[in-house]
Amino acid sequence: MTKTIGLLKESVKGEQRVALVPETVQKILDVGWQVLMEQGAGDAAGFPDSTYPGMTQLAKKREDVLQGADVLVGVHALVAEEIAQLRDHAVIIGMVSPYIKQQRFVDAAKRDVLVFSMELIPRTTRAQAMDVLSSQASVAGYKAVLLAASESPRFFPMLTTAAGTIRPASVLVIGAGVAGLQAMATAKRLGANVTGYDVRPETVEQVKSLGAKFLDLGVEAVGEGGYARALTDEEKQLQQDNLKKHLASVDVLITTAAVPGRPAPRIITAEMVKQMKPGSVIVDLGAEGGGNCEPTEAGVNKVVDGVRVIGPENLASTVPLHASEMYSRNVWNLLSLMNQDGEFVLNWEDDILSGCAVTRDGVVVHPAVKESLGGQS
Repeated sequence: MTKTIGLLKESVKGEQRVALVPETVQKILDVGWQVLMEQGAGDAAGFPDSTYPGMTQLAKKREDVLQGADVLVGVHALVAEEIAQLRDHAVIIGMVSPYIKQQRFVDAAKRDVLVFSMELIPRTTRAQAMDVLSSQASVAGYKAVLLAASESPRFFPMLTTAAGTIRPASVLVIGAGVAGLQAMATAKRLGANVTGYDVRPETVEQVKSLGAKFLDLGVEAVGEGGYARALTDEEKQLQQDNLKKHLASVDVLITTAAVPGRPAPRIITAEMVKQMKPGSVIVDLGAEGGGNCEPTEAGVNKVVDGVRVIGPENLASTVPLHASEMYSRNVWNLLSLMNQDGEFVLNWEDDILSGCAVTRDGVVVHPAVKESLGGQS
């Protein structure tokens, strides 16, 4: 049976990405499925309607897509106010923010709507091509450095001029996940002296491979699923004492520590910010989770004790064309698991599909979401 894949224009304020770009829409059409798209869905990302394949169906009204799609894909998916407009047994695929506003999932389950969370894709080798946390984090890490460079009163590279030699900026990146490593690589390309830090010992070689130095603070914390475990009080104190000394020589600090579903770990105290040089810049990618730095406020760019502290929100959306291309490929790779010779088939023996399903068969099934709901489903 032919399935209709629905694509909406994102409704979240400031969101410029689109969930499907022309390249992936063509792949969907090639397997024999249909695509129903709200007019202008890709405009903000740099993909006007005219760039989509001719077989794409355009809908003037958002409601037409909600009511006509068998499978609805989005960047920010599952808007609470739109659940009632979905078809019964519809499928939702997107970043659904599984740890907030969880009543949405109960309501969707009552409609027997099947919800797949792109954030809950298992972080396995086989699932890397679908890992939106990684693809969008790489965009954020890149843009964080450009943001820091634009706000810094210093050049990043060393410059030799008739007026004398300008020393390169000193950049410290805390967190050697995807965002952190991309930030290190970008800062290095801009000519800065780059140092990276992470509590996971396995990241040392990754940091050095980018030409950055590794900052050893005497603390290691190996966790599960590629994330660091929580530090003990003694480890936190040791980390902060040693980090405080290093921050006095830093021109730019970029923090990237985050764990989905939990508050961002607090690494930089207000007292540590006071020790930084006037004119230094902090870009805190943990801002949306409460911040890695004590003075950080999400969405706010301010000066604290002579240091500019930036708490960006949704940085990936500020590079919408390439971020959309990456996200769209992630979505297509997940959709591909549901395609068997043109038939839409859900194989629940597949650990990727079962691992990222939030609702199924009329109930909330994902263990972490169920736990947060207190067993309500």
